Amino acid sequence: MAMKKKPVTGMKDILPREMEIRNYVINMIRETYSSFGFSSIETPCVEHIENLCSNQGGENEKLIFKILKRGEKLKLEEAKEEQDLVDSGLRYDLTLPLSRYYSNNANDLPSPFKALQMGNVWRADRPQRGRFRQFMQCDIDILGEDRYLAEIELVLATTTLLDRLDFHNFSIRINDRKILKAMAKYCGFPEESYDTVFIILDKMDKIGLEGVEKELLEGGFAADSVEKYLGLFREVSNDAEGVRYLGEKLKDVIPENVCQDLITIIETVDKTKTADFRMVFDPTLVRGMSYYTGPIFEIAMDEFGGSVGGGGRYDEMIGKFTGTNTSACGFSIGFERIVMLLLERGYQIPEKGSKTAFLIEKNMPADKLEKILKEASEERKKGNTVNISIMKKNKKFQKDQLIAEGYTDFKEFFRN
Repeated sequence: MAMKKKPVTGMKDILPREMEIRNYVINMIRETYSSFGFSSIETPCVEHIENLCSNQGGENEKLIFKILKRGEKLKLEEAKEEQDLVDSGLRYDLTLPLSRYYSNNANDLPSPFKALQMGNVWRADRPQRGRFRQFMQCDIDILGEDRYLAEIELVLATTTLLDRLDFHNFSIRINDRKILKAMAKYCGFPEESYDTVFIILDKMDKIGLEGVEKELLEGGFAADSVEKYLGLFREVSNDAEGVRYLGEKLKDVIPENVCQDLITIIETVDKTKTADFRMVFDPTLVRGMSYYTGPIFEIAMDEFGGSVGGGGRYDEMIGKFTGTNTSACGFSIGFERIVMLLLERGYQIPEKGSKTAFLIEKNMPADKLEKILKEASEERKKGNTVNISIMKKNKKFQKDQLIAEGYTDFKEFFRN
């Protein structure tokens, strides 16, 4: 049977041009986030199946690549259900592994702890533009900071990075899970139905207010509750004043400081930002992960037509491991989508030195080759890039390929 040369569905080979961009973005991530005091860490790509299936990951728990038990532990003939066969799986995000990591190593870490984590994750999802089954995630998290300073720093660090990658005029959409719950409570929805309400609300950008109204009514919710609920969205503005409006409306059903903290985040970021973006209060923002407990945010870019990153506060996840809740907040950029957009733009990496191609005639005498190699070494010491290649018959095509790789200078060497 012939070997298959194409990658597994939803995964891809990375060609040199993309790899160059990826490496540049990774280096820029490390440089930028380090300047904000984040420390790099690493966690295993394989996690305990009990952790992955702990009802923390929402819909992602249906997309886990599960790993069979090995050796004597794999008893196929005795297995009655899946848990008899599986003991681990590939991580579907970096937040759950970070929570386990912190729970296991907290005594050796500072408080608050500012973590930077990059690595591949896996989801058995339906592949589409900017979405793969294996993809790189890049997260920054602050653990042990219980108020809005963490959210402000995460937004400023992430937007500073995007600005350095030449992204401008984008939006950071922000909301709070506690505001979502207070709005549902204020309108009389039963508490056990909140998740259903939020799933429908999350479709607002696709089906509009009328579509949300129709689905809520078809779901059996009381008409007066639906009317009151949608009325809030019609009346609220998408800035700090909108948060103030809801704070007044919901004052009898919302915890103290929730709205004021969100206002502080929006206004402080607006006053201290260095990048070109807008802070947008979006009361329809839900985010699918069930582990979020407070402020949530997403990056919206018109050129992509959707989210290219997001995050939020998850103060209860570490407590699932330790029995004691620890304040935690994180922001993840959509690394693959950022790289895709840069490639589609034809983005050129700023070069610190020149890129020169030395084209040498075939069968170059050893003494001349030695001089060429020494000249190349001297150029590299100056910070320049030198690519030495054998001269091809179709020299124009060869040069065109090198120009596509960013080479601007050419030197040709002949035997005589």
